[in-house]
Amino acid sequence: MKILFVHQNFPGQFLHLAPALAARGHEVLALTAEANQRPSPVPVMRYRTPPEVAVQGIARSYAEAAERGATVARACAQLSETRGFVPDVVFGHGGWGETMYLREVWPEARHLTYAEFYYRSRGLDTDFDPEFRRTGLGSRLGVASRKAHLLMALEDADAALAPTAWQASTLPDHVRAKTTVIHDGIDTDRVRPDPAARLELPGGRVLKPGDEVVSFVSRNLEPYRGIHVFLRALPAVLEARPEAEVVIVGGEGQSYGPAPGPGQSWKRRFLDELGPRIDPARVHFLGQVPYRQFLALMQVTRVHAYLSYPFVLSWSMLEAMSAGALVVGSRTPPVVEVIRDGGNGLLVEFFDVAGWSRALISALADPARDAGLRAAARQTIIEGYDLKSVCLPRLIAFVEGRAQG
Repeated sequence: MKILFVHQNFPGQFLHLAPALAARGHEVLALTAEANQRPSPVPVMRYRTPPEVAVQGIARSYAEAAERGATVARACAQLSETRGFVPDVVFGHGGWGETMYLREVWPEARHLTYAEFYYRSRGLDTDFDPEFRRTGLGSRLGVASRKAHLLMALEDADAALAPTAWQASTLPDHVRAKTTVIHDGIDTDRVRPDPAARLELPGGRVLKPGDEVVSFVSRNLEPYRGIHVFLRALPAVLEARPEAEVVIVGGEGQSYGPAPGPGQSWKRRFLDELGPRIDPARVHFLGQVPYRQFLALMQVTRVHAYLSYPFVLSWSMLEAMSAGALVVGSRTPPVVEVIRDGGNGLLVEFFDVAGWSRALISALADPARDAGLRAAARQTIIEGYDLKSVCLPRLIAFVEGRAQG
């Protein structure tokens, strides 16, 4: 078959699937944004940056998605005209509007969509946190308007793929019937415990397994991933465990939710709030790091904190479990789908700052007690999320099976 992947940040969720399909003899091509310079495992073409839209207000998100969708559709039409490439399967991520009009270009193809999340103004992420809750009518209208381009992608797709059962549950009822749940997969051969792992801090200190390390990871440090709760829990941890070192990975940009204000970052805002109670000699902000450095952190940490609003589940939590880390997670729907409290990790209510302090202190104090949880965490990932034995075969079967209708 001829298979086209469409993703503005390709390879994204298709990192392993695209080359696996190529290895099975399919002709695989990817289309991505011209600004995306990530290495690609398959041949890739790029579409031009969509023009700026003049629309303001609640319709802006739809206008931007529609403009991107039209740009991608024109690029795909040109792909057919100049190269004669007519795909049997088009598999895209519906999140940015890229797939909105592709059935108009290739009506006979089978169209698949990666359905990561479906927005609602109530009951999910936007009204979860009372400190940053957006409940006014204007905010609700803005959130509701973000569903328009997602719904177009879902309606036009022959089948949808969601990475977790909870994320699939956010989709409209009539879409779930054509949605399959398969995670992207964790490479448990690579992401595994390593007693020889070492992590060098900026000051030159080297951390190793057995050291008293607390870790926190997020693409960007923001409330959606609980950075405010985590930082507020740290003063008690630092006081109770004088040998503890805290390593925080993440940028100061904005991935999800509202911005902290002009010229600010969420990190700086919460550090200013906590002042000298956060010891910069023991709390290390590494920014965004290469994957090998992230992996080393997961292999040396004694306890890894993961918090999330009711939103998309991060790969990093599953990778921490695969590396044999003890994960203390927030008792929120995307997390409890994977972590069983006292079974393969620990759970704390998202907003319980004192509870987070207690859980982290306890985990640091007695690592031997939690050895069973660490082993069970890795086993959970091997049995349910392993790339080679579980997820990739199912992903291949999904694409090849849906291609046949």
